[in-house]
Amino acid sequence: MSAGHNHAQVRAGHERKLWIALCLTSSFMIAEVIGAFVTGSLALLSDAAHMMTDALALAIALVAIQVAKRPADRRRTFGYARFEILAAAFNALLLFAVAFYILYEAWQRLQAPAEIQSTGMLVIALLGLIVNLISMRLLSSASDESLNVKGAYLEVWSDMLGSVGVIIAALVIMLTGWGWVDSVVAAAIGFWVLPRTWTLLKESMNVLLQGVPHGVDIDQVEQGIRSVHGVEDVHDLHIWALTSGKNVLSAHLVAAPASGSEQQVLSLVTQLLHEQFGISHVTLQVESAGFHHDEHDDVHA
Repeated sequence: MSAGHNHAQVRAGHERKLWIALCLTSSFMIAEVIGAFVTGSLALLSDAAHMMTDALALAIALVAIQVAKRPADRRRTFGYARFEILAAAFNALLLFAVAFYILYEAWQRLQAPAEIQSTGMLVIALLGLIVNLISMRLLSSASDESLNVKGAYLEVWSDMLGSVGVIIAALVIMLTGWGWVDSVVAAAIGFWVLPRTWTLLKESMNVLLQGVPHGVDIDQVEQGIRSVHGVEDVHDLHIWALTSGKNVLSAHLVAAPASGSEQQVLSLVTQLLHEQFGISHVTLQVESAGFHHDEHDDVHA
């Protein structure tokens, strides 16, 4: 079906954008880490830490896409697409660790403020902001289609905000000499990242636990199936996602008397699920009215 071809094209587009973003991020990462230690800025170190996790997240995302390309086999009958979700969950856990580390360091710095070289801090933060804006532009459209890319996009997004915070902190320190602003901005970056990271982790866990995919209303799906001519009832309805944008459905259908052939009912329901709900991988068992479903064989679509 064409849906599979389109999905492959989308993944290929994701891969190209991720490679470009990884090259940009990695090329600046080393300079920002060194600059953080030279200037003594914790806010810049926070931004540098996020830049490092950006690079790691992008690399993991690329590895996940490569693994997901592997075809299904006798041991992995659904293929390796879910590795992408594992990568997204790992990225979320990594972000949590970085955020808590920065919060801890900010608390320590508030107890014993350090001298900050605000000019170098400002220059490095401005360069980091430019790199993040380019990477965000590359990943923004693909982030709505893949949790894996969304994880990388969220890391770049949080790092971009971190760069803005560092720029503001550097300007304040230059004008007032208030070194404590550096720690406050670092803590603010950490608090900003946490709720978005929780959202990413929650979405990833929903996929891993085979929950109903985000954006799918199971009641509407059931009503749609019941509205198909020849369907008298539907039960044992399950909807889950193998990975982002690849939803799966299984259900038992009770065919109405004189509804025509089972294949015709299957065809109508399958077409409805694909066109209205974007679910292309469907397994249906059709039963005749008045008989228990265990007494009949499965018919697949």
